This record gives sequence, structure tokens and C-alpha cells, in this order.
Amino acid sequence: MLPAPSPDALAHSRRVAAHIARLIDTAGGWIPFSRYMDAALYAPGLGYYAAGSAKFGAAGDFVTAPELTPLFGRTLARAIAPVLSATGGEVLELGAGSGRLAADVLAELERMGALPARYAILDVSADLARRQRRTLEHAVPQLADRVVWLDALPASFTGVVLGNEVLDALPVELVHWTDAGPLQRGVAVRGDALVWEDRPIADPALAVRAAALDLTPPYLSEIHPAADALVASLGDSLRHGMVLLIDYGFPAREFYHPQRHMGTLRAHYRHHALDDPFYLPGLCDLTAHVDFSAVAKSGMATGCTLAGYSSQAGFLLNSGLTELLMETSPADAAVYLPQANAVQRLVSPAEMGELFKVIALSKGEVPALAGFARGSRLHVL
Repeated sequence: MLPAPSPDALAHSRRVAAHIARLIDTAGGWIPFSRYMDAALYAPGLGYYAAGSAKFGAAGDFVTAPELTPLFGRTLARAIAPVLSATGGEVLELGAGSGRLAADVLAELERMGALPARYAILDVSADLARRQRRTLEHAVPQLADRVVWLDALPASFTGVVLGNEVLDALPVELVHWTDAGPLQRGVAVRGDALVWEDRPIADPALAVRAAALDLTPPYLSEIHPAADALVASLGDSLRHGMVLLIDYGFPAREFYHPQRHMGTLRAHYRHHALDDPFYLPGLCDLTAHVDFSAVAKSGMATGCTLAGYSSQAGFLLNSGLTELLMETSPADAAVYLPQANAVQRLVSPAEMGELFKVIALSKGEVPALAGFARGSRLHVL
């Protein structure tokens, strides 16, 4: 049984649905799924990430790694510190969520004597930016003046770009491979309901990509032009340093595996994963797994070097997660056990350790990250 929304939340979802219905009507009765996903997540004042509902932690719809334990951010800080030292650059975090990761990374870099002159955050949500400010002012008030919020990606950047669970929330195109060829899945309105409707693919670039996959019908999956475009923009912006992205997903040959014939798109509502992306629009997060082969290709097309690819478990353990955990004595069970349980979730193959991957793209001379020293999976991309 799913938790019932409050009357205010339900009224908000109805406003979002009405907004989407107007978009469909204006477009002539049909929009591609990517446009639906963009509106449901990012429509100003309405979308899931643009309105004020709780999203992260026990009271929200999902829990991200930084919310589980500060050891995640501390480990990432130790991982990127050599790159910051080599480049003399800054940190740019994409989609900073509650601000918890920024606070933990900054605090650890301060302990290491490795603080960058500036920690920039690029987030499309004004609501989340306000939450991030509150988190940072409470957690690291002495460092708050180092943090700035950007409205757009800088034209030129040196340092480390950090993105945790960013690519999975970008709008995707849905493609339905049929005996008659690939079709683009979109959204229409029938009565008061949002419904699926397939149409021929009008975008030549999407048509070429769909045909190149040569999947055996019937097969439904996602193609990620928005994620590819973001990675390309990051590669174009990067002058010297590294882009480090953490998300759940697969290389292409696993992403488009015959057994994954229904795709990876999911809605997340109050810690429940749903197959119906039309459920309570505006109250649910919508995500799709990441095609890391496409990420690597997009980055390298801008002149970046593929500097590493591994499981989250391998990267965190190689980067010193266990050593940081052992700074807390197991004898202090009240403190140690919650942290140990969180670490188990981060690295267990049955939890986040295997499904989540870490990919790095670099430009210029930068040190190799310890996180990729063992367990490299570059060969599968």
C-alpha cells in the first residue's frame, strides 16, 4: 500500500497534470516522453525538483549516499584532493541535492589542508539551492563564504567537477523497437488520463541512434541525449582537471541486454519504486539508469581522456572508506554501528556497491586516482 498524499500534495499534483495536459494540447495532442519528464521534474514552481516537497532522506522519496553517512563525502574529498592540488583549481558540484555532500567534502578538505579557493554549485532548482545554503551554514559556517551558486556552466573550468546521481534524473527519450522499426514513445491525453502513444521518430539523430542499436523487437528502452549533451558540455568547459560522475547504470552491452527489454525507467515515491511514470506527477522522482558507454563516448569526443571506470564499491574502498570508518572505535557501538551499516549499504553488491558506478574524464596532466587502482572496468565500455 502506497502512502496517501496529503490534500495539499494531491492538489499540487493535479496542477502539474493540468500543466502537462496543456503542453500536450499546445503541441497538437502528443509530446515525446522526454518533454513529459522535463515538465514533471523541472517545470518552474511545479516540477518535482522545482517545488518545495521533501525529497531526500527518511522523510522524502529516496536516500542518496551522502544522506547515509558523512564518510561518503569524506572519501570523495580524499579521492579528489590530489587533482585539486595538481591543478590549483576549484570544485564544481552538479545538482547538489540537500547540500550534504558539499558540506562533507568541504569539511574533509579543510581537515586535510586542501581547500579550494571556491566551491561552486550548479543546480536548476532554486528551492534546493535554498536548502543547500541552510545545510552549509549549519554544518560548515566557517566555509560558507567559499561556496557560490551558478546559473550556468562556466565557459572555462579548472579543477574537479563532481556529480552524484545527476545523470539519472535528466530527461530521456523512450524508444519502442517493433517489427515495423523503432518508434518514439510519447504521451497523449485520453479523457482525463495521460496515456502512452507511439509515433514515428521525427528527430534524425535519434532515429540513427535507435537504428544503430539493432534490438530485437518487441523491446522498450531509453536513449539519453540530454545526459550525453551535459557530458559534452562539461568536457568542452574543462580546461585542466577531472569530471567525476557517480550514478547507477551499465555499459551499453548490459544496458541494452535482451533480458532488459522493458527498459530502466522508474518513478520513486516515498521510498517505493514504481513502473508508472504517470503516478502523481510532480510528487514522484523519475529516473532512468545511465548508459556509461555513451557517457564515455561523449566525453572523449570533446578531447577528454577516460581516466577511470569502476563499481562504487571498488572506488570507495580503494579511496580509503574503510580506513575512515575505523577512525571510530567499534567499542563505541552507538556511533560505530550506524556508520558501519551505512558503509555496508554503500559497498554491498546487494545494495549500492555494484549497481552504482564511478566514471572519470580528465584533461591535462592530473594524477591517477587511487579509487581506480584496482578493479578497473574500462575494458567493458
